Amino acid sequence: MSNPFKEIQENHEPSKELRKKVLSDVDMLKLTLDLADLYLIKYPKILSTLFKNKK
Repeated sequence: MSNPFKEIQENHEPSKELRKKVLSDVDMLKLTLDLADLYLIKYPKILSTLFKNKK
């Protein structure tokens, strides 16, 4: 059984459509992580700071 990764050519470039789709998927993941960070970490931290200062 041969290793398929050794068969990949070093000078082989992915198609423009594939590159565009991959970059689009990466951008969507970045946006999702940023939104999760905002609503799950930063927003509760702001609220807890706000309520602690009022006491």
